[in-house]
Amino acid sequence: MANHFYSKRDLTFHLYEVLNAEQLTRLPYFQDHNRESFEMVLDAAGQIAESMLKPLLTEMDRKEPQLVDGKIRVHSGIRPIIRRFGDDGWINAPFSYEEGGQQFPATIMNAATFIFGAANYSSSVFPFLTTGAANLLRSFGSPELIETFTPNMYAGRWQGTMALTEPDAGSSLSDITTTAEATDQPGVYKIRGQKIYISAGDHDACENIVHLMLAKIKSGPLGAKGISLFAVPQKRPENGHLLDNDVLTAGVYHKMGYKGAPIAHLMVGSNDGCIGYLVGEPHKGLSYMFQMMNEARIGVGMNAVSIGTAAYYASLEYARERPQGRPIAEKDPSRPQVPIIRHADVKRMLLFQKAVLEGSLGLLLQCSYYADLVHAAEGDEKEKAALLLDLLTPIAKSYPSEMGCLTTSASVQILGGAGYTTDFPVEQFYREARIHPIHEGTTGIHGLDLLGRKVIMHNGKAVTLLLAEIQTDMAAAQVSPEGEALSNQLGAALVVLDKVTRHLLSLAPSDTEAFLADATLYLELFGHVVIAWQWLRQTTVARQAIANVHDDDQNFYQGKLMAARYFYEYELVKIHALSRRLISADRVTIEMQNEWF
Repeated sequence: MANHFYSKRDLTFHLYEVLNAEQLTRLPYFQDHNRESFEMVLDAAGQIAESMLKPLLTEMDRKEPQLVDGKIRVHSGIRPIIRRFGDDGWINAPFSYEEGGQQFPATIMNAATFIFGAANYSSSVFPFLTTGAANLLRSFGSPELIETFTPNMYAGRWQGTMALTEPDAGSSLSDITTTAEATDQPGVYKIRGQKIYISAGDHDACENIVHLMLAKIKSGPLGAKGISLFAVPQKRPENGHLLDNDVLTAGVYHKMGYKGAPIAHLMVGSNDGCIGYLVGEPHKGLSYMFQMMNEARIGVGMNAVSIGTAAYYASLEYARERPQGRPIAEKDPSRPQVPIIRHADVKRMLLFQKAVLEGSLGLLLQCSYYADLVHAAEGDEKEKAALLLDLLTPIAKSYPSEMGCLTTSASVQILGGAGYTTDFPVEQFYREARIHPIHEGTTGIHGLDLLGRKVIMHNGKAVTLLLAEIQTDMAAAQVSPEGEALSNQLGAALVVLDKVTRHLLSLAPSDTEAFLADATLYLELFGHVVIAWQWLRQTTVARQAIANVHDDDQNFYQGKLMAARYFYEYELVKIHALSRRLISADRVTIEMQNEWF
């Protein structure tokens, strides 16, 4: 087990040297905070992660949840973890003082979730699923609903979930069949249907589960326009008691990774006794739910980076300690073996992880910063941040998720045969990484979103704003020959991206299928360019700082410069192959017929 599962030094670098997160305190909503309060939060996160979450990492993987007598039983350590998050105010920390929150920026909260996820991803999801569900209630629910449900959710006594997926409706939510039938009480409906893959959808670590559930009101509009949002508790509160609400657990899914958090199959209203409470207005459920999903997508990217980071430090520790072989030019077998970190190919795999993960962390914190501006700024600053966040969200979710599968694979490879055993944690990280390209929208969905919606929204205004941001950073980088070289490479990459984008958009009016057929590859290309931008930002800071520091900080900044070089030399160059494919007139995926497989 690695001694280090994340780098506090690197997190500090991103927050204060690159992002200058303290600037958020100029906004009235965050004005009571300062760097000291931010540091206190991150220190507290580190302590909880080290003392409560990390010790259960392997055990939660080995002893996965089981359905016993209609109830999912989870690891006994989960209950105290959830209550600790409730008692310490983590669950509602971003919310206003009036609601009992602490008005903390998303930038700092997401940095904390990075620490939690690196320690033990499965255990970290329970409290923050509740945060997302409670945020929907507080944003759109009536005062009565907020008062009924959120205090116990904030306290960690009641779990919150997001209940969307059904057996025949995954990404295609317009096809859900769960129904809601009005009763004689305003806003109260009878719910019938089933939901699958519901994270923390049932477990014995809380007293109650509150599902934020999508359903269609009978006689409502067809398709997505007919979807409404309901609060559907597992046990409904009435007159100070919790009564059975006909939400039955039909099964628990056994997964390849991320095993400590259960994913449930729920039968709702099988005995005609399930009551749901309308959240907001009828037929607006999908738009409400997308608020939570967009927030969650940044969280998914952060979780992918956190798992990848834990795997990186585990493989780095192993590479420094494991002797194997001799330098490639050494012919004398009597010479002692060297640690494998001395071998160029092992350094390549370590650099690959470092470059992808630290670049991705920069992007995710940048998006979190934009989210804070959307929430608390005004005027042009707010509008600009909203457009940039919308454009970058599919990349911030998908790039770390897809690449995290590759970086954790590199961790296993560094350990060789040992990495394939349960004696070391990297095989678990490899399995756990695979969920992130799937949940909160598959990579294919996000490719369609980026190319089919985000690039063209407001006549391309978001792309124009992003290019302006990148060009500002390119100009700042040209204070050194090395920075100028990277800036020129990034400029050439922007030309490639622009050429591909224009070509694909030219197809849109006449051939929609060809326009979007390779949207996932376009997402990948865009992702490489955006992460290269993040590395340019990091290297500009590192070059300015490195002349004035010594010892460990000298090594830290030098590592940044080398990781940036690696990314530009080994990763950014991949856009040329992607560009060639995206501009090609070959339509093999469209022309392939079902019968030919």
